[in-house]
Parts: sequence; structure tokens; C-alpha cells
Amino acid sequence: MEMNKFVVFSIGNAEYAFPIRWVVSIEKAEKINTIPQLPQSIMGIVKVRETLIPVLDFESILYHKRIEVSDTTKLIVIQTDQEAMKASIAVNEAKEILEISSEQINQVSLIVNIQTPYISGIANLGSRLITIIDPLKLLTSLEDMKQIEEYIQEYV
Repeated sequence: MEMNKFVVFSIGNAEYAFPIRWVVSIEKAEKINTIPQLPQSIMGIVKVRETLIPVLDFESILYHKRIEVSDTTKLIVIQTDQEAMKASIAVNEAKEILEISSEQINQVSLIVNIQTPYISGIANLGSRLITIIDPLKLLTSLEDMKQIEEYIQEYV
């Protein structure tokens, strides 16, 4: 039985997870610099360890409504590979690091995959269902990321 570690977080009442191998750090959601004319799913830019990183509003990506930033709001910094630009994902709460076996993860249907290609599976943990997010597919599926990458390269 293959076990994998995931960073579990919440958006609204639902739980989601990133494979831990893509997670660089979990930061407090503070000092987000807003930039005019950005798409709704991008909250702005934050500086983490001397690197400027775009902040994606995951609630906006999923539900088309802005996340309400509070004391529990966290930024999960992800990086898909060595060359790729990092991004931080604003979530309501980073809950835990959890080991999930591959047998507990169910594949999603084709319809879900077309609408949300970044959902790679659903972990069925008895009373909990956790949606697994593929960070690479998330970042490559967002048209807005191209715009923010160009902004950072041109103006920063």
C-alpha cells in the first residue's frame, strides 16, 4: 500500500489537499500587495524570502467569490518544478499534514476533469472527503497566471 503525504486545507466547508512534495511553505496571509487591473482570482503579490510570488484566491477560482481574509487565512506556497514560478494559494485554513494511501483516493469522472482539470482525485477517509488538487494542472489551467508572470517579469 503506497502512502503519500498531503497538506490539507479548507475553503468554505470543503476540504482540499496538495501533495506535500509541491508545497514550499505555509505563510500567514499578511502584507499582500494589491495590483490594479488584475483578474479576480489573483489577490496580488507577496514577498516570501526575498522572492515576489503571486497570491491566488482559491475560493475565487472554485466558487467565483472572494476569500474573506481572517486570522486563520494562510498562504500555501507551491512550486511545480525547479524552473517554474512559485505561487501562493490563499486558503481559509491550513489544517494538517495527512498520510493518505493510494487505495483511499478515487479518480474523478470525465465531466469533473473537463470542468476542473486540476482535481486529480477524491480521498475517501470514512466521514471525510478531501479533494486532491494537482498544483501543476492548477497553475497551467489558469489564464490569469500568464498575465501575472508577465507583470512580474516586466515591472519588478
